[in-house]
Amino acid sequence: MFPIKDDNPQINIPYVTYIIIGLNALAWFTLQGMGSHGILEQSVCQYGLIPADLFSAISFEAREWICPANSGVGWTGLFSSMFMHGSWMHILGNMWFMWVFGGNVEDAMGARRFALFYLVCGLCAAMAQVLADTHSLVPMVGASGAIGGVMGAYIMLYPRVKVHLLMFLFVFITTFRVPAVLMLGYWMLVQLAGGFASLGVTGGGVAFWAHIGGFVAGAVLVWGFKDDELLAQHPCYGWRKF
Repeated sequence: MFPIKDDNPQINIPYVTYIIIGLNALAWFTLQGMGSHGILEQSVCQYGLIPADLFSAISFEAREWICPANSGVGWTGLFSSMFMHGSWMHILGNMWFMWVFGGNVEDAMGARRFALFYLVCGLCAAMAQVLADTHSLVPMVGASGAIGGVMGAYIMLYPRVKVHLLMFLFVFITTFRVPAVLMLGYWMLVQLAGGFASLGVTGGGVAFWAHIGGFVAGAVLVWGFKDDELLAQHPCYGWRKF
């Protein structure tokens, strides 16, 4: 299942959402060479977040297993990793989710609050993944943790809004609508299942705990970041107004 749009009206122009998508695209085209072999790997090592760099003393021999010992950006990787991706599908999927859900969350906060909210959710997501395995040498990249925060906020703000989903059934393709609380709730359950299954597993893969951490952070922090005056003009806010 893949969300293609929602029935939530956009009240204001979501400038920050557009800027975030643009910055991710700019990083992909310039710093990551659009996924070119060599450039992609170098960018992931250079700008990705490596948990072991933060909390663990690691030997050069162990570090060289994945990335050169002189690469990485340490704690600043908490920020830079949010704008790096591992493949075309990775960035396109993340940016599409941001496009579908980001604008309405920005509607609820205003541009400045939303920009800060996004970054804080990204930091919470990154730390959740780091704490799940502080000795990991695998670089973590992607905006999905921060976008998970956007989705956590969305489910709190607009739980009954219908989301249009695209489903592939063998050779058939169909669409259907479900409330956001069901679609995003199902997404969260998938992340939890993947997260617990990944505990103790070494090597690369999906950063499930970043998704979980971002989602939970967004669902909690939204109450401090939302602007009640902006939400008062939104017809789809909450359970009763839609």
